[in-house]
Amino acid sequence: MFDFDEELKKLPARPGVYLMHGKNDEIIYVGKAISLKNRVRQYFQTSRKRTDKINMMISNIRWFEYIVTDSEVEALILECNLIKRYHPKYNTMLMDDKAYPFIRISINDDFPKISLAREMKKDNAKYFGPYTSVKDVKDIIEFIAKLYKIRTCNKIIKDGKNTKPCLNYQIKKCLAPCAGFISMSEYRGNIDKAISFLNGNYKDVVKMLEDKMMKASEELRFEDAATYRDLINSVYHISDKQKITSDEYMDRDIISYAIDKNDAIVMVFYERDGKILGREHFYMDVSEDNVIENFIKQYYGNSYRIPKEIFIPEEIDDLETIENLLSLRKGVKVSIKVPKKGKNKGLVELARKNAVIILNRNKDKIINEEKKTVKAVEEIDELLGINYTKRIESFDISNISGFNQVASMVVYEDGKPKKNDYRKFKIKSVTGPDDYSSMKEVLTRRFRHGLEEIDKMKDVNTSKEYGSFTRFPDMILMDGGKGQVNIAISVLSEFNLNIPVCGMVKDDHHRTRGLYFNNQEIAIEKNSEAFKLITRIQDETHRFAITYHRNLRGKEATHSVLDEIKGIGAVRKKALLKKYKSIEELKAASVEELKEIDGMDEKSAKSVFEFFNKK
Repeated sequence: MFDFDEELKKLPARPGVYLMHGKNDEIIYVGKAISLKNRVRQYFQTSRKRTDKINMMISNIRWFEYIVTDSEVEALILECNLIKRYHPKYNTMLMDDKAYPFIRISINDDFPKISLAREMKKDNAKYFGPYTSVKDVKDIIEFIAKLYKIRTCNKIIKDGKNTKPCLNYQIKKCLAPCAGFISMSEYRGNIDKAISFLNGNYKDVVKMLEDKMMKASEELRFEDAATYRDLINSVYHISDKQKITSDEYMDRDIISYAIDKNDAIVMVFYERDGKILGREHFYMDVSEDNVIENFIKQYYGNSYRIPKEIFIPEEIDDLETIENLLSLRKGVKVSIKVPKKGKNKGLVELARKNAVIILNRNKDKIINEEKKTVKAVEEIDELLGINYTKRIESFDISNISGFNQVASMVVYEDGKPKKNDYRKFKIKSVTGPDDYSSMKEVLTRRFRHGLEEIDKMKDVNTSKEYGSFTRFPDMILMDGGKGQVNIAISVLSEFNLNIPVCGMVKDDHHRTRGLYFNNQEIAIEKNSEAFKLITRIQDETHRFAITYHRNLRGKEATHSVLDEIKGIGAVRKKALLKKYKSIEELKAASVEELKEIDGMDEKSAKSVFEFFNKK
């Protein structure tokens, strides 16, 4: 038995991180403290006023531990890492996990290309962004490719290598460096102009286009003049998205928020090179008062999102510590300020007003979403007599007479699908249609993998990222009844894991009927949110498994057909499959189109074309 009074006396008056554990030894809360002695004691002082969620968290604490650090910055880094690793139930969590698009120029290539990127990588390319709209990024890439004739293809081009130019050359969207029609130095000049444009230098571009338009008009080349006119309009359209400007050419974010009980909307305005490039809002489930502090810690987890300056509406306790952390990550000084007057204060107030509008506008939607998701999970917990289910994992098997047996694992957190954590399995050890043995293999692989990764993560200072298998579910749902449930329980027993397992039972019409739990079937009210959630999870698990099985069948069919074609080896097969997603698309391809694929020549293209036409 953990002696709280005794352990509280032992706490040191030093900075560090504390971890609260629940009844199954799981970590349910992670916090940072300037003084562990003072901070942790506060949780167990009955005189303090707290929110209902914090009171619930405290009632579920079975023991705690702590890690001492040498400084507040070290404690903050460790706290962020542990929250990301364990996703504790009671930490204030940022609900939106959005990946913002970038514009990428592969400047290390002999002939760089421009493309859209979903993340910034350490690959020596040049990145611009992040932007808040994929459509805007695509429009800008289209414009730059048209204006500077920069390639957007995936070809690997070396100076002097000549191949036949593609359609982009014919429609004057590319200067065909692949065919040697432009020198490396001249092409590099166009790249430099594009980079200057992306850095916000629009005036020179507009003047150049206006001069070309006037000259084309004077020479009666009206079609060319109209093209330049359209390009000028595109520039104005791009720059028009940046209406709020500043004479301080600073990269900064302006943050404010609106709050109603346990719901908060945080608004972020993005200012880059003195221009507001966009805005974004985030919903947060609030368990403590420090909304801005928690948001900053979680939102700026990736260094490319960190500006040199951040404006916030109010002072935060850990201001200096967080500034030091962000500066360390960005590599330059980062300042967090509370503007007191002038236009900067006005920007923060504008962000707040926008947050209020969105919160008021979406209040009913937030409540309804809460009812459909979190409340539905609470109804299930009450039906089963278990406590606080956050993460649900559901499993299903798909096969046709034992052919290509596969399994799906879908994940729901707080009643919402967490698609990044979905997993699919190809059955390895089972031959023939044996769903029970297949499920046993899948569950064994899932939990063995998770335990192995957890073992590797015992050193909390490791910088290695591990997969979502390290996060075990609070409940497992099986697509079936007693048999599937017993298989799951036997696997969990082998690993000494205690996780509730339910079977999703269907009626004669293959519709959800109820849950099988603790050797009995539990009926669920058809119009309840719990019933609707179980049905959604069951349908999604089945859909994910069927989709994977269908894709495997399609790939194997395509592979077997291509294997019959003379002159098509592994490299060419890979290139064809990458280009054409189905046999129908491949059949419709002409010889000229087939020749354009990397690794294909006229002979192999004719071989593929003749094979399908003869068939």
